[in-house]
Amino acid sequence: MRLPDLQSLKLFVAVCEHRSIARAAEQEAIVGSAVSKRLAQLEDTVGTPLLVRRRHGVVPTPAGETLLEHAREMLASVGRIERDMAAFGTGIRGHVRMLVTASVMAESLADDVAAFLQDSAHRDIRVSMEERVSPEVVRGIREGSASVGICWDAAELSGLHTRGYRHDHLAIVAHPAHPVAQAARVRFADVLEHEFVSMPALSAVQQLLTRAAAVAGRTLTHRVQVSNFDAALRVVRANLAISVIPQEVAEPFAASTGVRVVPLADDWALRRFAICHRDEASLSPAARLLIQHLAERGQHATSESAIF
Repeated sequence: MRLPDLQSLKLFVAVCEHRSIARAAEQEAIVGSAVSKRLAQLEDTVGTPLLVRRRHGVVPTPAGETLLEHAREMLASVGRIERDMAAFGTGIRGHVRMLVTASVMAESLADDVAAFLQDSAHRDIRVSMEERVSPEVVRGIREGSASVGICWDAAELSGLHTRGYRHDHLAIVAHPAHPVAQAARVRFADVLEHEFVSMPALSAVQQLLTRAAAVAGRTLTHRVQVSNFDAALRVVRANLAISVIPQEVAEPFAASTGVRVVPLADDWALRRFAICHRDEASLSPAARLLIQHLAERGQHATSESAIF
């Protein structure tokens, strides 16, 4: 059996609902004879009568009742397909996977993504975020395991499209009793005599500090190695060592615990982050919307910091 076409099914449903060919034709803005022809072709397609003509209209046969049920389901499915595809076309539905560094995750990204998802136009967009070190963020984007990445802009980003996001400023975090805690600002080379809480070797912060120490002709003295900023801050609070942490991450912790945050005076302590992705054609409409939103939030934050 050949499958009936959707237009014929739509007319058939309209006739059954109105119990009248004339009223169905009026609803669909076509002549009654065209509806009758379509119905005859539909009965020929399915091989059985579908309607019984009566004095005051038409009613479906038992076969017609069965087809009516299926036709309504099919038309509803087509309607959902049209809505879903239109949603993708306008960028309001989809799943965006992101790879981001620990600094970005610990600072402003969660709030920025939450603001994006709270927009009613984005209610059908899902965003998932996975923490990686910068080289793994870049590799994941190049390999296509995620569509959007955010990492330190000093990472090897060649071949990827980038947009500016936010920036942060690295600082020494120390227990109030530590000698460094009383300074207003310090240079990194001047605190290398002290013991440090270290992050994983491949993390952007740790790589930066290792290079800076080497330039100063020194090495870092690691007393404790941890995997995240929260753990590093707790070690500092116990006065076991000092740590280098983004000021934006450390200050909320310092406000509640009393540890001291001393900004680094080195030029490299100001870090900028970049949104990276492959070519535009590979991005879904949802990913494009998210990137635009994050770039605008970053630009706004940069403008505010310049003012103040």
